[in-house]
Amino acid sequence: MKIGLYFGTFNPIHIGHLIIANHLAEHSDLDEVWMVVTPHNPLKKKNTLLADHHRLEIVHLAVAEYPKLKPCDIEFKLAQPNYTVITLAHLKEKYPKYHFCLLMGQDNLHTFHKWKNYEAILENYELYVYPRIHAENQTSEFDQHPKVKNIEAPIIELSSTFIREQIKLKKNIKPMLPSVVWQYIDHNNLYKK
Repeated sequence: MKIGLYFGTFNPIHIGHLIIANHLAEHSDLDEVWMVVTPHNPLKKKNTLLADHHRLEIVHLAVAEYPKLKPCDIEFKLAQPNYTVITLAHLKEKYPKYHFCLLMGQDNLHTFHKWKNYEAILENYELYVYPRIHAENQTSEFDQHPKVKNIEAPIIELSSTFIREQIKLKKNIKPMLPSVVWQYIDHNNLYKK
């Protein structure tokens, strides 16, 4: 089985994440896409994150109606901050028969050289790279790498940061979130402070 790993803090998960993940699950050679909820991205500030259990719960709610999308909490069991190379080693050990690859936006490919042991990742895993508007005219040293597959996918320019800011400003952002995610956020009074 070929699994695409879509890493993110999902703070919160929104329709853009689901559109990309579902598109790759339906229109590539992937059997499933796992939404790997990251407790702490080393390149982001921890104090801006919603509690881990809330973010994992909203990912569960968001993907419930998509049979090829699965939530994954493997990084909750690993030392923090989380490094992709370590997570991949744990997944490979836990699921030896699965073939894993990474999904990332084109913007992340441009900073991939900053990732811990990125050479080992490229040596052992394929990267499925989806387009991003603000990264369109940038080139990366990895663009022509044989393990990098540029994937045709819808371009979604929507950010969790924007959504959090708008919730704080009491704006109606319901169209940007799956309805079950909006209901959970609203019911639990999240992101309002």
